[in-house]
Amino acid sequence: MKKLLTGAAVVIGTVALSVAALVGRRYLTLRDAIATVPPQFRSSLVWLSAENHERTLWFNRIVNGRIPIPPGPGVTATTREVGEPSVPVLIVTPDGTRRRPGVLYLHGGGAVFGSAKAEGIVAGRWARDLDAVVFSPDYRLAPENPFPAAIDDCLTVLHWMHDNADELGIDPQRLAVTGTSAGAGLSAVVAQRAYDEGITLRAQVLVGPWLDDLATLGDYGVRNYPTRGRLMLTPRSNMFAWKSYLGHEPRPDDDRKYIAAARREDLAGLAPAWLGVGDFDLLHDESVAYAQRLQAAGVACELFTVPGMYHSAEALAPHTPEMKAFNGSAVNFLRAYLDT
Repeated sequence: MKKLLTGAAVVIGTVALSVAALVGRRYLTLRDAIATVPPQFRSSLVWLSAENHERTLWFNRIVNGRIPIPPGPGVTATTREVGEPSVPVLIVTPDGTRRRPGVLYLHGGGAVFGSAKAEGIVAGRWARDLDAVVFSPDYRLAPENPFPAAIDDCLTVLHWMHDNADELGIDPQRLAVTGTSAGAGLSAVVAQRAYDEGITLRAQVLVGPWLDDLATLGDYGVRNYPTRGRLMLTPRSNMFAWKSYLGHEPRPDDDRKYIAAARREDLAGLAPAWLGVGDFDLLHDESVAYAQRLQAAGVACELFTVPGMYHSAEALAPHTPEMKAFNGSAVNFLRAYLDT
């Protein structure tokens, strides 16, 4: 027993030292970057983030995946297993019994970390704000499960929602998809596949969306905008995420269908879209470009951009006036399409 306790103490000590070293290096990296951010967007939670790559993935999976955050009051959370292979789904239902819209919510995490339970509070907000039943799948993560595992899981859940609407208490004619970061990128592809597979979505809401693998081959506009991509999502993190998700580094000759939303040439007929992004966000230019392409294709599309906003600031600084307006715009857009 003494040997076991000693061994456990060594393991705990090693992990603690690793975390301390990681946080120390992160502090040095972030100190100058945070100084460039408008004061109202500065959050102590930024210090818990770690640049995402092979050596930090374990840390991000612990901090941003294994710690559950309850959805809050006024809703009930349950879980189901759907499809084969089975996909765990967190279902958040507002109190009361009536047929409601169904919203597929896809968590963020670069397709390599994150979980439905860790973003339960976000699913809870959507459920309360929209009076809708929210379904948040734990899609398979890369690099262990590269493309198309995650997107196939998301479509499995969407088809299940549509085909079992009566049992689930939702209206199959009032379905929508939303997500944050990589989840928003997956949401955009879900909207494309839903259209191709005959499921009508009322809307798609894409928050800081991860849309274009080939953007990793450029400079993200950083040359002319040096404050971009320094917080929460860096070029190195983005390359690691795409490499993990695709199974290899992004390349123009990868012609697999649905690997990235921006790869689709014809956007006509897709569900009405809301895209929100900040100009400090590494994903700013690809988000703006995709919104403009949707508009040019005749898709009703609203683009909401925020000066000084970095990636995921809507979650880290939600009480600022700017982020209240940002989040409120997304809710109002989705509500307008689900309530008609």
